[in-house]
Order: sequence, then structure tokens, then C-alpha cells
Amino acid sequence: MMSSTVSSRILSSARNSIIVLQGKGCLYSRYIPNRNQMKWKCGFAKGPLSPFVLSWSINNVFTLKKAFRHTSTEEEDFSLQLTSSQINDILKADEFSHKIHDFDGKNANSVLKFESNQLAANTPNEDHRSAAICLQTKGMMFGVFDGHAGYACAQSVSQRLLYYIAVSLMSQQTLEEIEFAMERMKPVLPILQWYKHPNDVYREVASLYLDHLRVYWQELLNPDIELGFSVEEALIYAFKRLDSDISLEAQAPLENEMMRNTALQVAFSGATACVAHIDSVHLHIANAGDCRAILGVQEEDGMWSALSLTRDHNAFNEAEIRRLKGEHPKSEEETVIINNRLLGILMPSRAFGDVRFKWSKELQHSILENGCDVEALNIYQYAPPNYYTPPYLIAEPEVTYHKLRCQDKFLVIASDGLWDMLNNEDVIKLVAEHLAQANMQKPRMTLQKPASLGYMQSLLRHRKARGVGSYDQNIATHLIRHAIGNNEYGEIDQERLAAMLTLPEDLARMYRDDITVTVVYFNSDTIDSYYKENE
Repeated sequence: MMSSTVSSRILSSARNSIIVLQGKGCLYSRYIPNRNQMKWKCGFAKGPLSPFVLSWSINNVFTLKKAFRHTSTEEEDFSLQLTSSQINDILKADEFSHKIHDFDGKNANSVLKFESNQLAANTPNEDHRSAAICLQTKGMMFGVFDGHAGYACAQSVSQRLLYYIAVSLMSQQTLEEIEFAMERMKPVLPILQWYKHPNDVYREVASLYLDHLRVYWQELLNPDIELGFSVEEALIYAFKRLDSDISLEAQAPLENEMMRNTALQVAFSGATACVAHIDSVHLHIANAGDCRAILGVQEEDGMWSALSLTRDHNAFNEAEIRRLKGEHPKSEEETVIINNRLLGILMPSRAFGDVRFKWSKELQHSILENGCDVEALNIYQYAPPNYYTPPYLIAEPEVTYHKLRCQDKFLVIASDGLWDMLNNEDVIKLVAEHLAQANMQKPRMTLQKPASLGYMQSLLRHRKARGVGSYDQNIATHLIRHAIGNNEYGEIDQERLAAMLTLPEDLARMYRDDITVTVVYFNSDTIDSYYKENE
């Protein structure tokens, strides 16, 4: 149990933070829906809306245990008594893992398995994640999406972006087959095979999204457009096209109120995105915003290192500052970035949605004043200061290519909630140590037959000394545990961990962000075989 001194210090600090934030005027706050505001959200269309099956899912179905969390900030109601079991229930509620099999029993996959988890600070969680195989092109994709000013944009992008990427990579023949089937209302083969945790599944306005995806592939079939995008081109084009569609959907005169409200919420909230596309030994990372991807590299001498595959798009990136200033008049040099934020408001300099940083003032006013209940939709109706020459924000990703080598053991993609707490080297060290400990758990001692009591006691002592059962099975959970529970020595402090997990919903965001982590393990044997076959 945490001492009352520590508990009081956290509460006092949090309350002081509230006063400071209120004094400054917090522009972005969390959306806590009430029953009335949720009516239109729960009215999503049920059942298939066309014979076109976009995807099929592999779900890890299990019963979620309810974990303890406070909803009151009153000190007498604020207790930090959590058992180890309760802590684990909270940390493991959204964990997911899956071992990847060969595509067709012949072509080995360079991805061995992946493990993922999320821990919310906002209610609802503004982070989202995606994992899927492109069934028509055989690539694998993993995405992490960090929302802000609400969850709607991140939620939408997490479900739509991988389709746009997959379509961008398809051959003309495949696109023609899909369009032919759609015209004749016939089913076609799915585009994606999804890997989803049950909590990742949600209903969406599928008809509107499918319509715009179809328009996209129809345009790709235009004879004036030369097909054959490289992976880099496909990633960039898919990001930009989806962001454009999000903008257009919010401007469209939709008669269905639920669809219109959804489109507005998606467009006026925002989301950064980091997506990995893996095809054989070819790894591409597309990043827009401040999510991050790093590789864990183990050299022949056993030493580990972190290879960064992305650059955060914010005011601490000098190249981004130069880009932003170069895209606007000299007169705005001092106002584009204020207090390390875009126009003094937004931390990331690239993101989906956030149309208040992209549309003209006139367009914003026109859309929001046309019978739109901005308060019910949790849309912030204001003009950013020094707003003269929009757009100030783009969704175009920075794409990095890396050819996988045998020493590349794993990929970590995470939202900035993790990187706020742990640096690249800390993360690689934790995953490497976890791998080493997992290998130690594998039985190495041959069981004597018949086994003597003394031998069995020796075996148990040996396993106990190695700490069997003392680590998280899921590495993403392990990283989150360390991110919020580490003390200054890099060790788990149970009192700190309990405090961070029991902070009331209105205080949690002041101490940590939503955290989403996906760790992808590579199949070294498959990568080695590739190089042997291509020598």
C-alpha cells in the first residue's frame, strides 16, 4: 500500500496542475460523453452494406476482467490499495499477441510474431492500433495512431488507412477484378486479413467509407494515371488521399445526421500515424507526427543497439521548423511556431484531420454554423491566433526504407506516451532483457528417469533463481509497466505503479499520456534464407 504521504503529494500536485491549466485556458480537453451525447454515436449501421467483403478478422477472444479505477478526486475517497493481481488485470486488459504463419505454406514470412498493448489515460482512449496482412500483395502492416482533441480521427484512420495503402499497391488487374465484382454486386476476395483485440473492434459508417475507397480505386484505374507505385509512393499517396477524403466528408451535405456528425468529429479532431509495411526483407516506415519506430539490433558479439527509423515531427525537429517557415511568408516566421507548438497550440506538425489548421476561416465558419451543435460534438470552435495562410498542417508522411538483416531482431512502434517515459535505448534494453529472460525459461535440463526427489528440488531451485513467472509474457505490457512504474534506478516501484494506475480519470492525463505499443519480432531464419538464395 502506498503511504498517505505519497498519496497526498500526488493529489496536491495534481490539484495545483488543475489550477495552472485553468488559468492558462486549456484549448484541448478530453471528451467525456454523457448519455444524451452518445445517442447518435450508437446508431451505426448493422450488417453488411454491400456484397464486397473488405476484410476478415482473427480475434483473440477472452473475457476481460474489470479493473479498479477511481472516478473521484476527493482525498478521503482516494485509496491506492491495489494487489499485484489487480495491477496485472489493469495492465493486461488490452494486450494482444499473435504468431504469424506462412502465407501459403511455401513462402516463409519474415515476421515471426507480434505483441501489442494499450493503456489509456484519456476516456475514451485516444490511441488506436492496427495490424493486418495485405491478402493481394502479401505485405504485412502495423500501425499506431495517436489522437488528440478527441478519439474520432484516430479511430477512423486506424480502420481506413491500411485499406488505402493496400489499394495503392494493387495491380491494375486486381483493381479491375474488384471493380467488376462491385458493379455486378458480386463478392470478391477480401483485401486485408485483420488481427484485432476484441476491444479494437467498433462499428463505423461503413457505407460512406467504402464509397470513398471505391472512388479512389476507380481513379487509379483511370488510363491517364500510370499505375505501379513503389511502396514509398503508395504510402505517401495513401496518407494524403485519406486525409483529403476526411476533409471532403466533413464538407459533404449528408442527409444522415449520424454520418454527418461522425464526419465532423473525425475532421475536427486529429491523429498522428506511424505505419510499418513489411514485405520479405523490405521494411518501410511511414510516419506523420510524433509516434516513433525503432529497430532492435543485436550484433555478432551480442551487443544491442537502437536504430531509429523515424523523426518526430514537432518543434524540436529543426528540419520541420525549416519546412514550416519555408511554406509561409517571411512575416509569419515568428508566429508559425510559438512555445514549441504549431501556432502556439498543436504539438505535432503533421497529422490527419485537424481541419482547423488546414481550412480557411471562412470554410470553418460555413461548416460549423450550418446547423452543427459543436458543443454536443465536442468540437472546439475557435480561430487559431496568427492564422493567415493555411494550411499549416499536413498529413504527408516521411517514409524510411530499411532492408532487414539477420541482426535486426525486432521493431517497436509506439505512441509518444511511451517515448515521454522511456528513451530509445531504454526500450531496446528492456526488450533485449525480456528476450534473454524468456530464453532462460525454456527447459534446458534433461529430466532424469526416474527422477529423484533431490534432483527435482534442485531443478525447482534452479528455476526459482532464474525468476520463473516474474516477468510479463507480453513484451508490450512489460514496456508499459516500466514506462509508468520505473523509479530513478530503472526498477519497478510498486507504489508508483499503483499510484499511476489508480489516479482518477480527471487527473491521470496530467501525469501520463495514452500509451500504445506494438513489438514485431523478425524471423532470423527466413531473413538468412533470403540472403542465401539471392547471393
